[in-house]
Amino acid sequence: MDIQHLKYFVAVAKEGNFTRAANKLYVTQPTISKMVRNIEEELGVTLFDRSGKQVKLTDAGEIILIQAQNIIKSFQNLSAELDDLMNLKKGSIHIGLPPMIGSRYFPNVIQAFHDDYPNISIQLVEDGAVKIEEDVQNGTLDLGVIVLPVDRERFHYFSFVNERLMLLVHPNHPLSKKEEVKLAELEKESFVFFRRDFTLHDRIITECVRAGFHPNIICESSQWDLISEMVVANLGIALLPETVSKQVNQEQVAVIPLIEPVIPWQLGIIWRKDRYLSFAAREWIRYTKAFMGIEDEE
Repeated sequence: MDIQHLKYFVAVAKEGNFTRAANKLYVTQPTISKMVRNIEEELGVTLFDRSGKQVKLTDAGEIILIQAQNIIKSFQNLSAELDDLMNLKKGSIHIGLPPMIGSRYFPNVIQAFHDDYPNISIQLVEDGAVKIEEDVQNGTLDLGVIVLPVDRERFHYFSFVNERLMLLVHPNHPLSKKEEVKLAELEKESFVFFRRDFTLHDRIITECVRAGFHPNIICESSQWDLISEMVVANLGIALLPETVSKQVNQEQVAVIPLIEPVIPWQLGIIWRKDRYLSFAAREWIRYTKAFMGIEDEE
């Protein structure tokens, strides 16, 4: 028994006649009679009293009619809901954004997306890139912005920023007049760092160790503006991405290219390979790529 069987049964119950029900549904009378007989055989009950010109529901038929109407209505509601989802009339997306990144790259695209799809809800979760990657992996988030590279076996992704880290020092610092600085020259310096749940925290430490020293970290923060203000106060030096460095007052802070090594800062949006992605989330990916002028990488 399927939904079509129930529709035929309800039609006969409403019309009180197999032929009229068949005409209304544009099927033959034998077809609709067979469908109703199949229901009776499957349930082991008689649904209609067929002794008169008009067929009448039995007591079992009365009970099944109520349930059949409810099932048909629920199925119609389900179809409508799915149609809304597929046509992006509703939906929700959970996106992870590192605090430093979200405010700089996403307000415009989120606003444009909301204007085009006002009934799709976007839930933003601010956290470090390490935690965001974990939450995309465990399914808490649909999508997440992280610092690349990422495990290609587990995630799809696309890149939207490819920069390098810059050195920020106080204008009175001995290195402030240099055109470029090697990482090894920072061995004796005090660093203002990102929090431990930020990818750059471990990445900078790793590069410092490769250069022959372990950085002296005096403070950690998740806010790039607070980090730069600590440099302004001459509490230490910092390594920040190019885009962020451009926002700092150049009269208060000296921004110098870092070399040997150049530490890359590449951002990407990731989502799991082996997990269902909603229509809304898939459209957000497509929309964001188009908004940012990005071609597919995979």
